[in-house]
Amino acid sequence: MSNINVWEDAEPGVKRKIMQPGQSLMLMEVHFEPGAEGYEHAHPHEQLSYCMKGRMEFTIDGVKKVIESGESICIPPHARHGAKALEASILLDCFTPVREDLVKR
Repeated sequence: MSNINVWEDAEPGVKRKIMQPGQSLMLMEVHFEPGAEGYEHAHPHEQLSYCMKGRMEFTIDGVKKVIESGESICIPPHARHGAKALEASILLDCFTPVREDLVKR
């Protein structure tokens, strides 16, 4: 069953909706409750996260950075990273190539 354009639980306090991917690019909207975390992980994809609402603290290869509404952050391929919502937040994540590990067609 496809998970395109469907809200799904990702982690406690985190839900996501994967948009229809292109050939090598995809978007995902992610909603965080205050204090919710996207657990630390790594993947071979380049990621750009745009904060649509709220404030998020990212840790990328051990370095912390806070972004807020209207700001973005770039996560290089293979970098260990995670994020924590400092308040209710919404991210728009862009990945290249497509995260086939997340997309169910």
